[in-house]
Amino acid sequence: MDALTITLLVVVALVGFGAYAKRRFESLPSKKKKKLFTKTVNDVFSWFEDKGLMRRTPAFNHDYHSDYPALRILERGYADVREECLKLLDMKDRLTDVRALGAGYTEGGIHLAKWKAFMFKSGDFIEENCARAPKTTALLKRIPGLYTAFFSVLDPHQEITPHWGYYKGFLRYHLGVIIPENNVNKKCWIRVNGNAEENARQDKALVANGETYYWKNGEGIIFDDNYLHEAANESDDVRVVLWLDMRRPMPFYVQWFNRLCLWLVYNDNSVEKIRRGALIS
Repeated sequence: MDALTITLLVVVALVGFGAYAKRRFESLPSKKKKKLFTKTVNDVFSWFEDKGLMRRTPAFNHDYHSDYPALRILERGYADVREECLKLLDMKDRLTDVRALGAGYTEGGIHLAKWKAFMFKSGDFIEENCARAPKTTALLKRIPGLYTAFFSVLDPHQEITPHWGYYKGFLRYHLGVIIPENNVNKKCWIRVNGNAEENARQDKALVANGETYYWKNGEGIIFDDNYLHEAANESDDVRVVLWLDMRRPMPFYVQWFNRLCLWLVYNDNSVEKIRRGALIS
C-alpha cells in the first residue's frame, strides 16, 4: 500500500476510535472507569510508537525550544515569575494540597508528601488566581498547547515516591523557580527511568536505574512523566518549580485524536471541580 492509503486507513480507524472514546468518556461515573479510559487511549499511542509511526520520547529533553519556542520567552521572564512566586509563598498555608488535584487519575503515595500547588490553568485559566500573579500569567498565555500550569511547592525533606503518569498525550515541563541554594548540594532532584522494557515490568524499584536531573533557578527541563519517576526535596527549605503539561508533538494523523481526548478530559465535570478547588480566597 502507498503512503496515502496507509494514512487514510489510519484516519478512518482513529475516527472510529474517537467516536467510541467520546461515548465511553461521557459515561464514566467512577475513578476506575476514568483509569480504564486513559489506559485505552495510552495503548493507542503505544501502538503507534511500537510500529514506528510516532517517535518514542526520551526520559529528559534538554533541547526543546524548537518544539516549544514560547518556553524561551517564559525563561527570559524568570525574574518576574520568581518575584510573584515569593509573594504567594507568604500565603503558603492557603495553597491547595496536590492530593486534591488528582481528579481520580492519580492516587497513592505521591499524595502523602507535604506538597502544595498554586494553580493558574487546568484546561481553562483560573482568572481569580491569575490576578495574583499577572506577569507569570501573561507569559503562560503565550504558550500554545498548554493545558495545566501551577507552582509546585514541595516542603523540606519530602519525597514523591516512584510512580507513572496517566496520559501519554502530554509532555511535562519544569522551570526551576525557587531552588534552595540553586542546588549546589544536589538535594532537589527528579529521577526518570526511560527504559521501555523496564517500565513494562511495572517494578517501581527500577526507578533506581533512571537518569537524575537537578533543578536550577531559571532553567527548564522537559520530561515524559509516563515513564517511572520519583522526586525529592532533601534540603531544609521549600522548593518551587513551575509545572506545565503541554500537548506532545505528534504526527498530524495522531495529533487530532490527542486533541479530541484532551477536549473530553478538560470538559469533564471533574476538571471543573479541580478549578473550583484550586481557587485561592
